[in-house]
Amino acid sequence: MTKIFERSCDHWSEAKRTEMEAFYTLATADYRILAEAMNWGRWLEARQKLVGDRPLRLLDVACGSGKFPAALASHANIDDAAIETVEYSLLDPSAFSIAEARSALPEKFAADREYEIPLQELDCDVGAFDIAWATHALYAVPPAELPLAMERFFHAIGDHGIGVIAHASELGHYIRFHREFLLSFDDDTEQLYSSAEQLRSALETHGASIETRRLTYTNGAPETDRAAIEGFLQRCAFDDRFSLDQMRATQPLGAYLESCLEEGQWRFPQVVDLMIVTR
Repeated sequence: MTKIFERSCDHWSEAKRTEMEAFYTLATADYRILAEAMNWGRWLEARQKLVGDRPLRLLDVACGSGKFPAALASHANIDDAAIETVEYSLLDPSAFSIAEARSALPEKFAADREYEIPLQELDCDVGAFDIAWATHALYAVPPAELPLAMERFFHAIGDHGIGVIAHASELGHYIRFHREFLLSFDDDTEQLYSSAEQLRSALETHGASIETRRLTYTNGAPETDRAAIEGFLQRCAFDDRFSLDQMRATQPLGAYLESCLEEGQWRFPQVVDLMIVTR
């Protein structure tokens, strides 16, 4: 496994909860934006009609702490959707994340199977799931492993299921920040997060039909909210060795961060591709 994958696993742990909570002070907006991007209740109802009276079977890939299903309950009114309770399976290499996501599931989602593995190692029946989604989930998958990861993704939904992937473009903050961070402290851009563009290319090698909606917005906070900003940025790199002051003082990262600070407000520009994926 790569160094960035190992770091991400280390940071998805109880020991890093404070940093995680600081990160979500800003990053919760990512999931609210996704929840508001389309009518998820009607979308789930359409999928329910396709499978009939049985519950939908859904796989949450790299489930993290369950912010997306929680955002659907808070911002997309899925509790009102005319669907059976979804059988909601959780996949993540971190047992901590699986437990966090399971505890965050809203009423319409019932925890089902658990896979404490990376997506690349998923072993299930072909078409075991009607829906698989990965929301801000696949950054630490090395580019060389994306074809295998996407093959497993398609294996999970088979010929009749549907996939949802929300991921940052190389133009957005998560990828841009990580590149500048690596150039400033590690000089190892081989560890750079995978981008939406790379994911799309890997999907297309498997004959995917992809409907893409590009979302642009900012994560922000006042300059005075120092702890939240520092924790957010450390989590963006899965690396808490460097303080906010050190990041601002080290180039080229410092110049990028200065471009995100204006009139006492931090604003980190996001460019995210919401991809609906079928065979």
